[in-house]
Amino acid sequence: MNLPNNICIVGLGLLGGSYAMGLTRAGCTVTAVDVRDEAIRYALEHGLVAEGTTENPAPLLQKADAVVLGLYPQALVEWLRENQAHLKPGTLLTDVCGVKGGIVETIQGFLRPDVEFIASHPMAGREVSGVEYANCEMFRPANFIIVPTEKNTPRGIAFAQGLAETLGFAHITRLSIAEHDKMIGYVSQLTHAIAVSLMNATDNTHLAEYTGDSFRDLTRIAKINEHLWSELFFANKENLIAEIDQFAASLEGLKQALANDDEAELKRLFVQSARRRRLFDKKQAER
Repeated sequence: MNLPNNICIVGLGLLGGSYAMGLTRAGCTVTAVDVRDEAIRYALEHGLVAEGTTENPAPLLQKADAVVLGLYPQALVEWLRENQAHLKPGTLLTDVCGVKGGIVETIQGFLRPDVEFIASHPMAGREVSGVEYANCEMFRPANFIIVPTEKNTPRGIAFAQGLAETLGFAHITRLSIAEHDKMIGYVSQLTHAIAVSLMNATDNTHLAEYTGDSFRDLTRIAKINEHLWSELFFANKENLIAEIDQFAASLEGLKQALANDDEAELKRLFVQSARRRRLFDKKQAER
């Protein structure tokens, strides 16, 4: 895939570091900006980037054909306000943020007209953070969502598409901002809310000696970054609250089937759940 040659990664966290790894392996010249000296040093020592800085980003931005912004949503907005003057004309930018509403419109509202921001969301991650855990293999089974607006050009969309293909994502799709945030409210944020609530429902530290795979699997994502996920939850709170209400109603239905000794209804819920999961698995396998 023909990508811009010089790509700057701003924010060498798990995703930014994994992007750097994958793009360097693909033959791109990758540079990086981060606030941690340790992150830049690690990326340089392990050949993830050709050049990096924790100080003035201007020299790297002035050489970059494209910039990937691996920052938290609000930090992303402020960083672009402060540093867009350093971008060379024609620069393409994208992000990795888990919420788009209020972020994309704000950026595209103040961004210079001679550069382009195309929103995207890699649906990949692990319960660790930092470039030290970079691993572009996690992209191979994952989804990648492009979130274009009327301000995006075919060139910008092609860049996001090419980025996802180069990194090896299994499935690439496009959603509007509203579609993206509603979907994320269910498949990502609700699942994290459930995992957090399950861990907080009781002091379960004594269960480590007895628990099986079901508890481990359900609570894996409860090892959560409180700063990032608080920001994501609040940024998408209307969608998330609606999904929590819907989930609570579903759980209440199962509870009532138990309370009423309604075996037929309980079995119906089990059969419906199993059927939907098999369909989910089938669609995953067909990709």
